[in-house]
Amino acid sequence: MDPPHVTEFASQRYFEKLKQLSESKDQPQDAVAHPHDGFAVAQSSTFILPIGQSKLPDQQIPHDSQKQEKRRVNFSFRAILPTRTSAEHATRSASFESARRKSLPFDQLFTNLPNELKIQIIASLPLSDILSMRLASRSLFAMITLNESPITRYHLEHHVPAYATRLYPVPEPSGMKLHYLCGIWHRLHVASKLSFLISERVTKEIFLRTTEAQRTEFAPQYERMRRRLVPLLFTIFHFFETYRTLHLEYIRDHGHGLAVEPYTLNPIEMKVMSMYDDRTLLRVHQVFPLVVSSFCRRLRPPSYVGSFERSLRGYLRDKPEDKVYVTALCVGGLRQVERFWEVKGYNTRRAAVDTWYQSVTHEPVEHNPKQRRGFMRLGRKKSSLNVSEGGRAALDGNSNNRERRGSEHTRRGSDASTNSWRDFVFGTSLSEGMPMGSLSRDQLQVLLPDLPDLHSIWMTTAEALILTRGIVGRPQDIKRNGPALLDLIREDGAAEEDEWLYGRAAPDSVLPPLEAIEEDPIE
Repeated sequence: MDPPHVTEFASQRYFEKLKQLSESKDQPQDAVAHPHDGFAVAQSSTFILPIGQSKLPDQQIPHDSQKQEKRRVNFSFRAILPTRTSAEHATRSASFESARRKSLPFDQLFTNLPNELKIQIIASLPLSDILSMRLASRSLFAMITLNESPITRYHLEHHVPAYATRLYPVPEPSGMKLHYLCGIWHRLHVASKLSFLISERVTKEIFLRTTEAQRTEFAPQYERMRRRLVPLLFTIFHFFETYRTLHLEYIRDHGHGLAVEPYTLNPIEMKVMSMYDDRTLLRVHQVFPLVVSSFCRRLRPPSYVGSFERSLRGYLRDKPEDKVYVTALCVGGLRQVERFWEVKGYNTRRAAVDTWYQSVTHEPVEHNPKQRRGFMRLGRKKSSLNVSEGGRAALDGNSNNRERRGSEHTRRGSDASTNSWRDFVFGTSLSEGMPMGSLSRDQLQVLLPDLPDLHSIWMTTAEALILTRGIVGRPQDIKRNGPALLDLIREDGAAEEDEWLYGRAAPDSVLPPLEAIEEDPIE
């Protein structure tokens, strides 16, 4: 039989030898009865399991058999199988690996994701954060610019109300860019901010809620009024924006404006109002006088008393003329109205209005800087040093050489990369500008003389169109002033209006929150 150390562990011969060893240990009397077999038994007893070190026969102690018996009893196949300790160790190592992965910075975890997941994550962010990410790096700028369509589509489905898409229909997939989305949000921001400002003025000056307790009690009515004004002001923004565009087209096509053409109803207003449904036209018509009167009240002195008290309080400027209001509404739009409204201090606000109106109606004056003259026209004398033609040529050559340092290939590559990056930045959809931007001097010259009267804007055409469509039976059925304000704060009908304005399955993010007035992602 082969020696024990040659036998393969856990083989068949291994277990046969193990069985022989156990039988020889179970019969110790045979070693005394047959002394000639003692060496063979001792030789076989030296075989042990390969889990400890083997001992020589002369090193064994009397109770060696008891230790061997304990070793044989403790032997099990569990020693070569995964135990609970090894499983816990594997779990602990896996948790350590996951913790080490979690310790990686967010930018590395984000960059390791596929592009599709990156776009889904970016599209779920607010629009102001998306525009800020474009300024973080060129790679993020390229990623957002090349994926404007899915980002815009996500926001249109989750954050843009239904009344906005009715007035500004969703373009084709090729035209679904960030410029369209940012334009919608710019108009929503202006409408939300003006609804807040008008609600504040109505609460304080009309409903006379001045103390903190009164405002707290009036808070539910205030919130309903603010929410109902947002879509109506958004429609008024659309009206003035579209009216200005169509007015310029009318002058360009006919060669003259409406001032030299007799009409009963303003044809441009008729064309714009034909885009509105009956319910929108009636609601906006009832609120339009409130918007215009609130704007005019903002630009008047805070006191209606005589000139003595106005001079005593420092209100030295009178209210603007009607043509100033008309120019602000028809040329600047509601965004310009909001800018005037937010200026604090009556004198400062009136100065801002006058400055803007002068910039629109008058050519900008260029001030030429005066030449400095010395005392009694004695200025610094020029150098009388004559430079020869050769010296001048040498100086020009040195300057040209300094300007032309570097290889021609390097300069061409840098110029090309700079130009391509510049084209890449300014070639995006956002380079088209914000809605109702500033007009050129030529457009202002043909538009300003043809503006309508303040009291004829919207009111005459809208009331005639409401009666023609049969939205109401009589002019007396149109709510004005007090009934229109009470209609804004009434409690019933809120769910039906939300379904009409925002859609049936509109998420909560579509409804106008108060935080929407804090920032405009365009500016």
